[in-house]
Amino acid sequence: MEIQHWTTRELGADTWDAFAELVERNGGIYGGCWCIPRHVEYQRGLSDPRTLKEQLVRSGRAKAALVFDDEGRVQGWCQYGAADELVLTHERAYRADPPPRARWRVACIYVDRRHRGQGVARTALRSALVAMAAARGGRVEAIAETTKDRVAQGRFLFSGTAELYEEMGFARVRPVGLHAWILSREIAPTP
Repeated sequence: MEIQHWTTRELGADTWDAFAELVERNGGIYGGCWCIPRHVEYQRGLSDPRTLKEQLVRSGRAKAALVFDDEGRVQGWCQYGAADELVLTHERAYRADPPPRARWRVACIYVDRRHRGQGVARTALRSALVAMAAARGGRVEAIAETTKDRVAQGRFLFSGTAELYEEMGFARVRPVGLHAWILSREIAPTP
């Protein structure tokens, strides 16, 4: 099925069922994580990922830009939030030499495997940046893997690629792993 136009909506109580359908359709995402391990409330081995994610969404404490296809099904998302709400991968390396304090973080980008390479991640990230601008803007950071001149396994690309962020105006700050980089960008507030 060729999709010509993606639409976006924020994750919330009214879009929870559509989000949950995508996660269930994809086996819980990355082994059942439900896009919850980056939330500061998550306790490994204690928290039930689905239950905690739903609680955070319904209470307005989980943010994501959802990407819908022409049939109204979610095909991907970009999870973002305040820097004190989400932790990033490579936390130890990040804290060893922290960059200037960010207001926002992008912690996860996911696209249904049948819709990869169709602009879903780009649409989700762009929508998340618009939402951050509407919420007073500020510095945004993410950690992503470079893919130029190498084949990267999907399990390492759960926050998108460094090249995608660079297309969206992010700059590389410093490496935190063999192919992982801190990237950041300043977002002007929407007037």
